[in-house]
Amino acid sequence: MMRRGWRLGAVAVLAAICVSGPGGPEVIRTASDLGPLPADRYDYTPQDYQQEQRASALLVRQCMAERGHRDFPLDPRYPSDPIVATAVSTDYGALDLATARRWGYGWDPAKPLALRPKGRRMTNSEYADLPACNADASRRLMRGIDLKRDWLYATARAIEVDKAVKRDPRLRAAWDAWSRCVAEQGFQRYPDPVAAYTDTAWQRGSDGNTRHTQRERSTAVADVTCKRRHHTAELWHTVRAQKQAVDIKRHSARYAAGLQALQTYRATIAEVLRKLG
Repeated sequence: MMRRGWRLGAVAVLAAICVSGPGGPEVIRTASDLGPLPADRYDYTPQDYQQEQRASALLVRQCMAERGHRDFPLDPRYPSDPIVATAVSTDYGALDLATARRWGYGWDPAKPLALRPKGRRMTNSEYADLPACNADASRRLMRGIDLKRDWLYATARAIEVDKAVKRDPRLRAAWDAWSRCVAEQGFQRYPDPVAAYTDTAWQRGSDGNTRHTQRERSTAVADVTCKRRHHTAELWHTVRAQKQAVDIKRHSARYAAGLQALQTYRATIAEVLRKLG
């Protein structure tokens, strides 16, 4: 009976994938191709990050001017260039076949993920006052928000939701099918796609990029090919959506408070940009 129940659940998920709507991409190349998730509206976005960086830079420049640094740049370099480490994350592992063939689990080194500052190098005296101004800017942007209770509540819940996703028998079966498929092509049998993506054998540097070896690239191609063959990312995405929807309903008041905090934060940033931008 347990086996039959799982089969019915898997059929339901695959049906959801097949009827997810016309106009969707036939080939999944990025996580965004899979469509939005229920928790997305409650979470911080790349656009939020860009707006925050601009607002924070304006507030820091204002603070530095008040401390006597009248021409402090918006995008300064440090007195000495720090070692830059880029954190690399992925929702579903590698998805784009062309990228896998060319760069494996990395990317074109001519297109770094971390952009270097464009402003002049700050002086030692400016650098000494920078921490206080950064702290002041953070306080301004987080005004009216309960950081311990409400700020990015959806992000905090994502840890528990993802645990439930990984325990789901439908996803575990999908990962197992993907794993067997990769192994059948002569590569390591990874437990899941993220394990393949983050394998230390790819020797990521401080910028997060890999060595792009032949073995790495061939593994990545097998990885993506097997995902497409078994609809791994689509099923994974569907399970995530279901688990998120259940969690949002169960903790609706907390999610609503988190969304209100995010809206307050966005309003504050808009005000800073309007006044100082």
